Parts: sequence; C-alpha cells; structure tokens
Amino acid sequence: MAKFMTATVTNVRHWSDKLFSFTTTREPSLRFENGQFIMVGMDVDGRRVVRAYSIASANHEDELEFYSIKVPNGPLTSRLKEIRAGETVILSAKPTGTLVIRDLRPGRRLFMLATGTGFAPFASLIRDPEVYDRFEQVILVRGARHITDLAYGDAIVAKVREDEYMGEIVRERLVDYPTVTREPFVHTGRVTGVIESGKLFADLGIAPLDRQSDRVMICGSKAMLTDCCTMLDGRGFEVSDRIGSPGDYVIERAFVDS
Repeated sequence: MAKFMTATVTNVRHWSDKLFSFTTTREPSLRFENGQFIMVGMDVDGRRVVRAYSIASANHEDELEFYSIKVPNGPLTSRLKEIRAGETVILSAKPTGTLVIRDLRPGRRLFMLATGTGFAPFASLIRDPEVYDRFEQVILVRGARHITDLAYGDAIVAKVREDEYMGEIVRERLVDYPTVTREPFVHTGRVTGVIESGKLFADLGIAPLDRQSDRVMICGSKAMLTDCCTMLDGRGFEVSDRIGSPGDYVIERAFVDS
C-alpha cells in the first residue's frame, strides 16, 4: 500500500475561474527530481480521493507548489478548489514520473512543450540550474485557450527571471513563447501548429527542430501528447520509453483531469 503524509496548505491563489495554485508544507524527508509528480488528495465522504499532480516548485525550495484546473463536479478538484490556508491535504511519500532531464540524451537546445496545467512541471524545471548546465538554450512553449489561462505561467517566468541567484543565466538562456487559440494575441495557434508551420521558429528567429541537437519535454492533455509524439516521431525523434532509458524526448502521462 502506498504511503501518504499530511501537509498543511500555506497559500492559495485563484488565477481565473478555471485555474488555481496552492502551496503546502514539505516534509524534510520528501526528495524529488524536478519534473516529477506525486499523488495529492483529500478524504471525501469517508473515502480517499487522490490524483497525480506535477510538483511546480523546485526541489531546492522549502515548500511544495501545485497548479490545478477546476473541474466542475470533479471528485477531487471540486473540493480542492475550496481549500484555504491552514487546512490539510494528503501527499504520497514517493514522487515519480518520466519528465526528467536525466532521461534525455545530450543536446544543445531544450524545447519544453506545455498546454494548460501541463505547464506545472516546467515551472519546476526552469528553476533547475542543471537544466542550464546541460543545454545552451531552453525554449518554453506554453499553449492555452485564453490569455487569462497564461497568468500563472507569466508570473512564474517573471519570478525566475528576477531570481537573485539564477536570474542572469535564465534571462540569457530561457526563451518564453506563450500562444493562445481562442482569441487575438501576440502569438496564436496550437503548440504543434506553430511548430509544424514554422511560425515558432520565424517569430523567435531560430533554426527549426533538429534531431541531432534538440531535445524535447512534453506535458499536456492526452490529445496534445498524441499529436506531439506523432509530430516528433515523424521527424525521427526517439522517445524515452521507460525510466532510465535516455531518448530524444520525454513525455508525462499523468495529467489531472478531475
């Protein structure tokens, strides 16, 4: 049986009517790699309800942060969205996941492709010094339906760029490309669309994807994962098919939808 621990909520912020984030206390014994997830849950009507949540905070931080969608009538999020500071949640004691940089082959550029709350693990990874040690440039592509859905990611990117210790290297190496699909914005289109059309590369003034030097991390809805995998497979990229087996790209299959 999986082991769980209790954590106290320290802060909650609602970014829109659909999205919120919250932070909790962190047990000193909890260790994780940036990009991993744990199970988060609550006891509801006498039963334990848990879902996989990527850890949005970096592994060197004292608290844990999570980013969530509000699903109408969702078994967990319909309760979790009402939580307040001082209340408690249940966390699994053993983080896991396939969205880790150790399972990427060496490369020059790292593309991080996210939609919706799939941005959460990248909120952790862009704060990881090892990412910038391994890659010369990090291109973060954040897809959303509406501009308001980008608010959390905007705040995280701004925060890490101003970080006292990492800010300088992040400002030099991290390229942020938010794009929306349902209203006018500086960048519009689906994540796969802006890549396949060449719009992403034209807008940023960078070379197209190159399997020899580029590596990719992907997190989003099941449909987005399927589309991205099809696109990369068609270009000759090889997926890391299991933990500990390096590939040209990695995906995370755990995605909160309830």
